Amino acid sequence: MATGRTHLKYTRVYVNGYDMSGYMHTIGPLGWTADTSNQAALTDSVQSAIPGANSVTVGDINSFMDNTATSGLHVLFNNPGAALRNIMIPIGIRAAPAAGDPCFLAQVEQKSYIMDPSGVTVNVGMSFESSARHTQNTYAKPWGVLLRALAARTSASGANTGTGDHNAGGETTAGGYLMYQVTAGNGTATISIDDSTDNINFSALSGATSGEIDFSTPTSGVVALATDAHVQQYLRWQIAFNSATSVTFALAFVRG
Repeated sequence: MATGRTHLKYTRVYVNGYDMSGYMHTIGPLGWTADTSNQAALTDSVQSAIPGANSVTVGDINSFMDNTATSGLHVLFNNPGAALRNIMIPIGIRAAPAAGDPCFLAQVEQKSYIMDPSGVTVNVGMSFESSARHTQNTYAKPWGVLLRALAARTSASGANTGTGDHNAGGETTAGGYLMYQVTAGNGTATISIDDSTDNINFSALSGATSGEIDFSTPTSGVVALATDAHVQQYLRWQIAFNSATSVTFALAFVRG
């Protein structure tokens, strides 16, 4: 993981198991805001407010129109309101996204699909907003870290026996949630997260698992831990193969 300023070209966008990065012009703003209630009395010399419920928004995704069967943006997303969108946006720092880089995660409602054929190319704009249905509803934070950049893992390589993909600086005790994005696969497997206190001895982080899923078609998911779950200092991605021999996936985690 690098540090410092970066460029939009190093941002990636994954939606419901599809890599939309090659379609996108721009995305955002990526919002995390709280409603406020005015609490000022007539005699108060300073206006005051109390923050209420948080709202997570992805802003607008502006893209090329593409109607390729089963994988084109038009085919996949021309039905706003039909289903929740699991959106993962890793921000690469001066290079393509890598483990430890900041990652915006949102499970949102798609509220529009607007095609604009007035320019040289035909473009599409999509907008999103927070959903009462989202799995991360118990957590206000959309910002976490990337644990695995999108890449294939084969059964020949087996489980991850490496060191941690992120060091949080210490244990946390407020749970969290993971999001996985699987763009390709050929059978069943389980994606999960391990944690460790010393970056040597890892064990499965309780509850941080996709469960066994058939990844033969693109898919994604959000899994939330209990809000008082302990998460150790070091985290790493993990996979257990069943019938699959290859799974291409990205994985990110937000601590509570």
